[in-house]
Amino acid sequence: MSKKTPIDYETVKSVIDSFRLPDFDHATIREIVAMANKIESLTGEKFVRLEMGSPGLPPEQRGVEAEIEALRSGIAAKYPPLPGAPVLKSAASKFVKAFMDVDVSEEACVPTTGSMQGCFASFLLCGQCDKKKDTILFIDPGFPVQKNQLEVLGMKHVSFDTYEYRGEKLADKVEEYLKSGRICAMLYSNPNNPAWTCLTEGELESIGRLATKYDAIVIEDLAYFGMDFRQDITRPYEPPYQATVAKYTDNYILMISGSKAFSYAGQRIAVAAISDKLYAREYDGLREQYGIAGFGNVFVNRILYTLSSGTAHSAQYALAAMFNAAVNGEYNFLTDVHEYGRRAAKLKKIFLSNGFYIVYDKDVDNEVGDGFYFTIGYPGMTGGELMYELMFYGVSAISLSTTGSAQQGLRVCTSFIRDDQYDMLAERMKLFNENNKPQ
Repeated sequence: MSKKTPIDYETVKSVIDSFRLPDFDHATIREIVAMANKIESLTGEKFVRLEMGSPGLPPEQRGVEAEIEALRSGIAAKYPPLPGAPVLKSAASKFVKAFMDVDVSEEACVPTTGSMQGCFASFLLCGQCDKKKDTILFIDPGFPVQKNQLEVLGMKHVSFDTYEYRGEKLADKVEEYLKSGRICAMLYSNPNNPAWTCLTEGELESIGRLATKYDAIVIEDLAYFGMDFRQDITRPYEPPYQATVAKYTDNYILMISGSKAFSYAGQRIAVAAISDKLYAREYDGLREQYGIAGFGNVFVNRILYTLSSGTAHSAQYALAAMFNAAVNGEYNFLTDVHEYGRRAAKLKKIFLSNGFYIVYDKDVDNEVGDGFYFTIGYPGMTGGELMYELMFYGVSAISLSTTGSAQQGLRVCTSFIRDDQYDMLAERMKLFNENNKPQ
């Protein structure tokens, strides 16, 4: 029997059925988007879109103006220098020092076509340094596409969910994998996509110590740089700083993206800041593969060269301008994106008042902050069941199972919620709870 739902039950069911998914729990973001779009077109009812992790704020104008100026100067006719435009390499080195208190030389700050390309190149390179080390460790939950990248590369990966392994337990779990001698690199995001958890200084110190002990490289994905709004890291050269494993090991690559903190996602611009010692280090595996052994040399002159022959010239000037303005104290690069935290607080209140709970709710002993993402569960429902049911209420989100999580629930992204949708969402979730609450 059809339930009384805000969106016509039979229409929603027919659209979902038309996708013929063998397991709805593993529906991709793009499939959920396509379903929601089709349902909207058939019914005229608007969805509350919580599935896409795409920026929902205007781009920083300093970047826009710098890029326009660069284009007007004729920069589009010139290939960018393969190691990166000097203006960005210099700005990135200063930015890392100002907001992380870490010294990385200009040479070792390499622009990439978004952190996606930076991760792809890093995975490939790390897997070639030592033939005995052929596996990437994911400290999950995480960004699903990064595992897809390894499928494209034909590389191995292992992972574990941090839900039960925080604090001292995290170090023990990481070491359990590193002892195998097969791990060439490990990756995590901080703040985390999708949980918005943040690794503590103690946890980062343990990861760094183990990376050195077992000679593994840490790829630290800082897509949401500084966006743990529980502390303000925006005063250049003053603590607190963005937490980083770079304080505790020389085996690191920091992925700093322009997409979220600077709302510059469309231009696909980021920087891979590689430890100076790692950048200069030589590996026998690389010498055998390429005839050159330097980690940084191969990263730039073999891998990035063959992937894209450099990063879009004008976008580098945009990110350089934003980095420099932040370092000079002229621009608080997190002021605008605090909006995501405000949205998260409103959304959490709606869900919590209607029978939902926060899945990843703690950073060891502290409550997880409000930001770009958070996670929700509902009693008695798996993540797939909850994702399915919410479609009938005009709410689209993705299951945690697609992120490497072993928990039951959904990832909620705050980027596309509009001010006029909170009341509508509250009404829909009230009805959802009435229809589904445990008896």
